[in-house]
Amino acid sequence: MRSRPITQLAVPAGVVGIVLLLVVPLPAALLDVLIAINIAGSLVVLLTAMTVRKPLDFSVFPSLVLVLTLFRLGLNVASTRLVLRDGYAGEVISAFGHFVVGGSLVIGLVIFLILVVIQFVVITNGAGRVAEVGARFTLDAMPGKQMAIDADLNAGLIDDDEARRRRAEVAAEADFYGAMDGGTKFVKGDAIAGIIITVVNLIGGIVIGMLQMGMPLAEAVEHFSLLTVGDGLVTQIPALLLAVSTGIVVTRATADGDLSNAATKQLTQSRTALLVGGAAAIAMALLPAIPKIPFLIVGCVLLLLAQRAPRPGDEDAATTPAANAAVAPSPDAPEQLIEQMRVHALEIQLAPDLVTLVGTEPEHDLLGRVRGLRRKIAMELGIVVPPVRTRDSVDLPRATYAVLVAGVEVGRGTAPAGRVLALGDDLAALPGTPVTEPVFGLPGKWVPAELRHTAELSGATVVDRVSVLVTHLGALIAENAPRLLTREDVRVLTDGLKAVNPSAVEELVPALLSLGEVQRVLQGLLAEQVSVRDLGRIYEGLALRARTSTEPEGLIEAARAALGPALAAPHVQDGVLRVITLDPMLEQSLVEGLRTGEGGSQVVVEPSRLDGMLHRLRALVAESETQGRTVVLACAPAVRPALRRLVAMGLPRLPVLSYSEITAAGATVDAVGVVSDAPAVAARG
Repeated sequence: MRSRPITQLAVPAGVVGIVLLLVVPLPAALLDVLIAINIAGSLVVLLTAMTVRKPLDFSVFPSLVLVLTLFRLGLNVASTRLVLRDGYAGEVISAFGHFVVGGSLVIGLVIFLILVVIQFVVITNGAGRVAEVGARFTLDAMPGKQMAIDADLNAGLIDDDEARRRRAEVAAEADFYGAMDGGTKFVKGDAIAGIIITVVNLIGGIVIGMLQMGMPLAEAVEHFSLLTVGDGLVTQIPALLLAVSTGIVVTRATADGDLSNAATKQLTQSRTALLVGGAAAIAMALLPAIPKIPFLIVGCVLLLLAQRAPRPGDEDAATTPAANAAVAPSPDAPEQLIEQMRVHALEIQLAPDLVTLVGTEPEHDLLGRVRGLRRKIAMELGIVVPPVRTRDSVDLPRATYAVLVAGVEVGRGTAPAGRVLALGDDLAALPGTPVTEPVFGLPGKWVPAELRHTAELSGATVVDRVSVLVTHLGALIAENAPRLLTREDVRVLTDGLKAVNPSAVEELVPALLSLGEVQRVLQGLLAEQVSVRDLGRIYEGLALRARTSTEPEGLIEAARAALGPALAAPHVQDGVLRVITLDPMLEQSLVEGLRTGEGGSQVVVEPSRLDGMLHRLRALVAESETQGRTVVLACAPAVRPALRRLVAMGLPRLPVLSYSEITAAGATVDAVGVVSDAPAVAARG
């Protein structure tokens, strides 16, 4: 329990201590300890940078670079104060000045200059450039990554929590690379400051040694030069380690493990490269005047690694299922013929050039997205969508896909390879053939994938091919949900409800209604895009109605009444339910023309009058959609089923609710238009 306050105070206390280094003189013994901490800390940072799986796992690195750079500069100031004041800066600096460089000023200066060149010219400049490009590309890729997350969420492949986690990760990645772009400037500035401090120490030490300490020129040059070089080495070595850490972090790409494992795995993946490299090393040993043993040792090691590397085709052979080795059954076998004759409930046919959509990469994972779509529809409509069969078809035109329900094509679209769909109103500047989005009817263009960023900058919404296909598939499943709901599905749903609410099931099935009659009711609800997820309430409402009548239309209305607010809730926006109403005179005439038959209630109306009513209703709906509004048509309960059948001929997606269903929603009702027999449409914005 006490460790947390200590860790919270460690960094602030350390920063305050670093500031004190700049103004408070330190004893030489304490400086030795701090120099050891500096070298060890830089080494730990380097090893951590090499072992993390991805750069974002070391997100504190940019702040750590700033703190360690400030710490190292503080040590420079403290050591400079001791060198110039006492001519002595501790045992560590003395050891580097005499033992590490052999006591030679020339050797020390050369090593110091080499370290400076390596750090400043090579590592720091390269890391700074990589960090700058990485930050720019990461920021440019943010809209596309956010769009991909939204597409996965809309397709049901991920839930809201996963979407929030991915968005936070994308934002954190952009912040990290932006901070790394600035962090490299600290490393570069540190290298420049190290050079300046070393020059000042050298010149100032010689002057102080001659004027204040009475040393001869040669002695002052030798004494203070070795101390200055030693001081420079003990600070430049940690600086070099930190610069290497920066380069490793900004150059890391996505890998399956840390840097060591990834490098070992990828360098030994090519058997041919190892064989050629080993043979070349042995051939070098045969050249005159070339030492034999080093090249022979290296060549033999490479050949040994080549023998242990996987041969081409071994991995494919290991992953091939054993069933592929079996002899395929004859195409004329009864089992094969029966399988070919079977009609699948839901099927996607792909043109041969679209088979690549069925892959493992996120942008080609059609099967994974379809599985997510099935989960999403189950949560929204309350039905279990049958497995979707995917196969290629040579009969389809290039870049075309088709969706079949019970063997009958219900929709078709295109998804050209190497392109993405740009949606928007101003697409004239983008290359590509104008198309219409199959679900919402939006204007769009299939543009080359490399122009995705350009399309996003122009204000267009860019959607990948799999998202277009899955969105189209979801809309077709919702439209054909009644056909997809089989008797067996109803039995499975009933058994599932019986496990949690046995009384609702036992009272209804089979005492009052058969599974076929229940299926008919559920299909009627799905035809009007009403979710049957709350199956318990539906069965309770059916049980009450079935005691007096089993007429299908009455059962459907009873089920709708049992659902209550759930009917209007999906159409409420910001607490407001926007409705289109009928003129009282028109509604009265529809009630008077109501007739009851075997197929349910019907409204007898003149064709011209019906066409005019649908035309005015269509205009009102279009006006609301352009303003981003969701509207429903409200009418009297008695005429609702018949009016729904009439409206479905022209506006199949327009919900038709009765006044009682609207009132049950408890939302604020806003009448946005009135449909009348008059030539003009009464509406307001």
